[in-house]
Amino acid sequence: MSLRTFSCRVLFKLLNPGVVASSKSRSARDAAAVVLARSSARGYYNTGKPRYPGPDGAAQVRVVDLRSDTVTKPGPAMRRAMAEAEVGDDVMGEDPTVNGLQKIAADMFRMEAALFVPTGTMSNLIAVMVHCRERGDEMIVGDLSHIHVYEQGGSAQLAGVHATTVTTLPDGSFDLKQLESKIRHGYPDPHFPRTRLICVENTQNIQGGRVLPLSFLQEVRACADRYGLSVHMDGARVMNAAVALGVPPSTILQHTHTVSVCLSKGLGAPVGTMLAGPKDFISRAVRCRKALGGGMRQAGILAAAGKLSLLEMVGRLEEDHRNAKAFAQALLNCDPHLFAVDMAGVETNILRFYLQEPGLSPSEFCARMAEVGEGEEEALGQGIQVLMFPHFGNSVRAVWHLGISPEDTQLAIQKMQFVVFQFLKEKARAH
Repeated sequence: MSLRTFSCRVLFKLLNPGVVASSKSRSARDAAAVVLARSSARGYYNTGKPRYPGPDGAAQVRVVDLRSDTVTKPGPAMRRAMAEAEVGDDVMGEDPTVNGLQKIAADMFRMEAALFVPTGTMSNLIAVMVHCRERGDEMIVGDLSHIHVYEQGGSAQLAGVHATTVTTLPDGSFDLKQLESKIRHGYPDPHFPRTRLICVENTQNIQGGRVLPLSFLQEVRACADRYGLSVHMDGARVMNAAVALGVPPSTILQHTHTVSVCLSKGLGAPVGTMLAGPKDFISRAVRCRKALGGGMRQAGILAAAGKLSLLEMVGRLEEDHRNAKAFAQALLNCDPHLFAVDMAGVETNILRFYLQEPGLSPSEFCARMAEVGEGEEEALGQGIQVLMFPHFGNSVRAVWHLGISPEDTQLAIQKMQFVVFQFLKEKARAH
């Protein structure tokens, strides 16, 4: 009978009481906890893939990688499209596959033009450089935004653009009165930078893949128009937002001047981001891309994957959202209640949940999930490694993507239940 059919408490009673973590497995887990503790909220893009051996070198291990949707790999159809792509020199504007991708993106977003850029970080930086035309200009960003937290301060480091922050609220938005209060007035007063740009992020990464309300975006745009500012959306996962809202992406993007959309996350391309906006914006963006080293040559090999991402991979994002919700519900159903989850906040493919047991830290929990413990293969039928990262505020972050099936999600739930039972047994024995 499957472990998934029992509550945590029932399973705890049924498991062999003599099975406890050996000193060897404790040692491996302690080492893993140290590694994961170093992978803080600001380090979840770590590309290392930790693997922990099962007891006696067990080989039957299923890996469920929930570290990020950046770990996706192109499937056979995408690899075939890349291999067969017609190419040319993109810097000269002669790569037909790149040109085709850019046209698809511009039409889909209902923007005048689009540009294929190697990475989301470069795409956001280009947007800042174009909107903020002079060194010393200023942009307004959320204090928990990806641009502000995870992109190395490139806007200041490379573009000479100053950032002022507004408080990112739990739903990913920010207070509009606070936003308005941050806008500088009186240019060219020599004391202050000149406000040029407001940046929003959709979905909001750190707050758990939250979808920005359309009403909020409409009000941000109205504020920007009132003061002659531009609005740029870091829309790395805006397709997730569109699917969650049940609207085309253009419905969201009508409230922004420009957008950056990643192809290499839930959409499954190996690399690439689309930057879209007015024609004159994209014309200047081409120059900035070249200055930053992003002018690729026969880039159609990569653009071919991007075309499949936009044309064929958007609809399947709904499955990722369902899987994330299923795991979140399993955490809530666990008895006793070791986890806290705001189900209303589980809107897309990112899940952030909290541990309520003082003796089980996020690092320790992630380490236990990533190892194959004693008795696991006997109890579950195989070893299961579930990879996720501890996040800030006593939380854990897990992300679903095209590499994670509903079956994988059920295996992750079984592993979570097993980890809880083992922890409770150890706790009971210690007392």
